[in-house]
Amino acid sequence: MTATLPTALDQTLLHGTRLGELRLPNRVVMAPLTRARADNPGLVPTELHAAYYGQRASAGLIVTEGTWVSERAIGFVNVPGGYSEAQVAGWRRVTDVVHALGGRIVQQLWHTGAASHPDHLGGALPAGPSAVDPRAKTFTPGGFKETLTPREMTGDDIRATVAEFRTAAANARRAGFDGVEIGALGAFLFAQFLNPRLNHRADAYGGDRAGRRRLLLDVVDAVAAEWEGRRVGVRLSPYMAATDRFVVDEELLADYEEVVTVLSDRRLAYLHLRGPDLVGRPGEAPSFEAFARYRKRFEGPLIANNGFDRDSANALVEAGFADAVSFATHFVANPDLVSRFALGRDLAAGDPATYYQGGAEGYVDYPAAG
Repeated sequence: MTATLPTALDQTLLHGTRLGELRLPNRVVMAPLTRARADNPGLVPTELHAAYYGQRASAGLIVTEGTWVSERAIGFVNVPGGYSEAQVAGWRRVTDVVHALGGRIVQQLWHTGAASHPDHLGGALPAGPSAVDPRAKTFTPGGFKETLTPREMTGDDIRATVAEFRTAAANARRAGFDGVEIGALGAFLFAQFLNPRLNHRADAYGGDRAGRRRLLLDVVDAVAAEWEGRRVGVRLSPYMAATDRFVVDEELLADYEEVVTVLSDRRLAYLHLRGPDLVGRPGEAPSFEAFARYRKRFEGPLIANNGFDRDSANALVEAGFADAVSFATHFVANPDLVSRFALGRDLAAGDPATYYQGGAEGYVDYPAAG
């Protein structure tokens, strides 16, 4: 009798799954990661973007870098947008390449809100939920700068923002994406509205938990209206202390429990959850309990993110706490990450000095494993 040896396909990460209408051949997701390569006046994706995403088409799903839903959303240099015809055409080249190589790709929609700077906005003040400085840093053409006290968004501003997200979602569909992800994490617009330290509004978009989450829900509904079936994801970061205004305590985590519970009733393809940061102890693994807390409140598929390697990701999915796991920095230097996981190959390390420098170096020149 011949013994059966375990194979790479015994890894749960390498089994297919379904996220709404999205059918994935594996559960290794490429997380959004800002790379600042749209170095042109129109913030248009270029052939470099097509090469970069095409090299990583073996991922079960690619989530693009956050892309601007309008000029008022901008808060970082050289990040592409999704609001102009030229940008739609540029992204169409990207999706055509990814699809030709057998991949699936969704576009993350981004708005920085009060975490922007007048240098990005033609001298105008950024707008946020209230006139409270998020005390973040923003990467401007003149380098990193501290944020300022924003102006409070008016009702008209909020309605315009919801409309901009819906238009961006329609543009993503025209550009050939398989869906979209609403980026509601970090120190940015939706996280600002969800945060009682930044949202002091007395209208329907503030005042209590239900009010603070209303903008996110309005945008989810508007974006989902542009897609048939479940092709919209939401990314949250309840454990992320983006600045000293974002204090991770039980009150905030309970706020997010309610957000996740309400999102479970929406027409979502998935919830993309960023877990706690690792503190750097040898052998440290991500906290499964952090994901279990929200998993039980969301009935749809869940993508886990932050600090995973192959073994911990497989263990998390096997334990039932997530349906897929996303990787950011691992995909920077390992365009063939899925193959490396399957074959047990060592992972290459990226060069942080090239993350935002522009050009091909450190972007499309990482080789596949030999």
